[in-house]
Amino acid sequence: MATEHALIAASVPAFPPAGADPFVPRLARIASCRHDSGEVWTLDIREELPQSASFRPGQFNMLTVFGVGEVPVSFSGAPAASDRLLHTVRAVGPVSTALVQLPLGASVGVRGPFGNGWPVAEAAGQDVLIVAGGLGLAPLRPVIYELLANRARYGRIAILYGTRGPDEILFRRELESWRREGRVELHVTVDHATSGWDGNVGVVTTLVSRARFDPGHTIGFVCGPEVMMRLTSAALRSSGVADEAIYLSLERNMKCAVALCGRCQLNGVLVCREGPVFRNDRARSLLAHKEL
Repeated sequence: MATEHALIAASVPAFPPAGADPFVPRLARIASCRHDSGEVWTLDIREELPQSASFRPGQFNMLTVFGVGEVPVSFSGAPAASDRLLHTVRAVGPVSTALVQLPLGASVGVRGPFGNGWPVAEAAGQDVLIVAGGLGLAPLRPVIYELLANRARYGRIAILYGTRGPDEILFRRELESWRREGRVELHVTVDHATSGWDGNVGVVTTLVSRARFDPGHTIGFVCGPEVMMRLTSAALRSSGVADEAIYLSLERNMKCAVALCGRCQLNGVLVCREGPVFRNDRARSLLAHKEL
């Protein structure tokens, strides 16, 4: 068992820091829980012994509700704010529901960060397309923070965001703030309009043709439901963006984060160990897997 443990630990990312056991949760507490929309909440979690290093956009933590279980959740806050762990969750299962029902100050367990993250540094000098569907905006929010914090390093930045309805738009104030500042191009669409909505109606792929970008010098970050990512990557390819410049997050099937349980295995790939972010020339075969 000791040999197996060592092999698994050696295969996980360099985070947590050397000496930390990726199997053992660190103790943290709920500082706040904000209702964003519908079943979606954003948790502000503070570790009792904060780590000195920040996470990378696209990485995730395993959050434990003691006595209930644990669940993988991507970071949704600013990477530089290492003292605040922001996680946006949809309360649909027993663990996520228990998380958002915890009282302020309640203890939770934290393992991570895990995963490879979005290649933000590689986007320097290029146009950047952020394409999100529904809750998929949350794992991409740290990318947006990073891009805006270093705005001069990038070309045009376009955020294309789609939800089922206007009442499910996440981070609405921030989206409007980013739009007003004029440092990004923002397009939002909904599947079904309600009274008072005067914006776009339709799937998020219809927004690709509205964005301004140079296909030969563009990198695309895509996150959302699997069908949305399949269609979006196809739309980006049709617009001239190369497979090698399109990245998708395949985080939904993860369970243990340390390549032990095998639940996230797709065509021989362990998503928690090799992802959750994959380049599209590799992700296409994974997205086609019948179990995803």
